Amino acid sequence: MFRLDGKRAIVTGGASGIGAAIVETLKAQGAHVLVLDLSDHADLPCDVSDPDSVARAFAKADESGPLDLLVCSAGIGFVGDILKTTPADFDRLMGVNGRGLFLCCQQAVARMKASGKGGSIVNICSIAAETALAERFAYSATKGAVLAMTRCIAKDFVADNIRCNAVCPARVHTPFVDAYLAKNYPGKEADQLAVLSSAQPMGRMGQPAEIAALVAYLCSDEASFVTGAAYDIDGGVMAMH
Repeated sequence: MFRLDGKRAIVTGGASGIGAAIVETLKAQGAHVLVLDLSDHADLPCDVSDPDSVARAFAKADESGPLDLLVCSAGIGFVGDILKTTPADFDRLMGVNGRGLFLCCQQAVARMKASGKGGSIVNICSIAAETALAERFAYSATKGAVLAMTRCIAKDFVADNIRCNAVCPARVHTPFVDAYLAKNYPGKEADQLAVLSSAQPMGRMGQPAEIAALVAYLCSDEASFVTGAAYDIDGGVMAMH
């Protein structure tokens, strides 16, 4: 079950964190995966917020064959309420998290529709799209956009056999979390990590591999009846909020 043999996938933001775990999992399930990222470790260097950069990367990916799967994992975070958010902060987040997803999905949908085979798109969203989180004003706005775009794509292209779903994690232990702790709680990282972990009912953060396993399911043929859905993977946060 959940095999992806012969499938060709693009994962944005696949060089680190959740994206890297998704790349590893999709490859383990047999997919041929190309990583789009600004990192030197990317297969295709790409600034997802730049239309020309995205167009070039997808055109280059065409050389590997038709696209079957897209996972939009590229994203950046920001801590702050509306008073602590500058227009530049807002534009930077929306550029990557919102505009970046729009541009990449647009390229993928065009290819999946033209191929006649359809495909599967999975967008990494957040529970911040569904409930208010303290000090996450701009981030929540971008993830709300991700969820809305996911549902629109699913509705508009269901007849083309293009499925589009969102995965909505709570806090996941990634390098972003460690960097945030090191910057804001030097010498007290372990204590604050415990505080952040206890915010989830399960008493821990999610692991990137757990998110990746859900993504692999949504990419697979076993999920062929699933589209327009938003899957919470949050240690019980939304159920007990």
